[in-house]
Amino acid sequence: MKMYQQETIKPYDAGGGKAAQVEAMFDNIAPTYDTLNHRLSWDIDRGWRRKAIGQLAAYKPQTVLDIATGTGDFAILAAQMLKPQRLIGADISEGMMAVGREKVQQLGLQDVITFEKEDCLNLSYKEGTFDAVTAAFGIRNFADLDQGLREMCRVLKKGGHLSIVELTTPVSFPMKQLFHVYSHTVLPVYGRLISKDQSAYSYLTKTIEAFPQGERMMEILKKAGFSETSFQRLTFGICTMYFATK
Repeated sequence: MKMYQQETIKPYDAGGGKAAQVEAMFDNIAPTYDTLNHRLSWDIDRGWRRKAIGQLAAYKPQTVLDIATGTGDFAILAAQMLKPQRLIGADISEGMMAVGREKVQQLGLQDVITFEKEDCLNLSYKEGTFDAVTAAFGIRNFADLDQGLREMCRVLKKGGHLSIVELTTPVSFPMKQLFHVYSHTVLPVYGRLISKDQSAYSYLTKTIEAFPQGERMMEILKKAGFSETSFQRLTFGICTMYFATK
């Protein structure tokens, strides 16, 4: 099994596996997660999500699985833009999904969107269940990236599509240097003040830096069973979109 650097990074110094620590971390920060996400990205993350979902629009998927759904922002936008018959948001954090369920109820989308607690490395769904699988800012938390992507491929129908949007590190001057300063000072300090979690946003910075990106990610997607892979860097490389077909 190929081990990537981010797979060894854990939120806390305490014992326990990465999955359990990630679950606890997101349960802890769930109440402030949406506010922090939008403030720390100056609301640019909303446009990233919209662009990533737009990759699927031409294919009109009717069954969609949103992996590492968190508080459901990506799932809700996908339901509004794609108009699927059914959309499942899967996550290990009940705290995050509880926030998502409230938002879905307020928007009247409960007949379309449901949330289910799932181990993203061992999904309970049958092979070939979904027309599309999506993931926003979550797969870098996987304890095993290869296995997680294999599972995403397995539950896709033949010819189905994968759309991922993930935070990445810029590769060009001066954004690379500016992002390094921002992610190591403003992001963890502000995140710690608002979320009251001493480790969460320092952990998130480390996972962004360690996550494989660009051409390397294309190779990993192909190894997991996807074809016709492509990627596009957004906002000077702070974020990257990936698109693949089973």
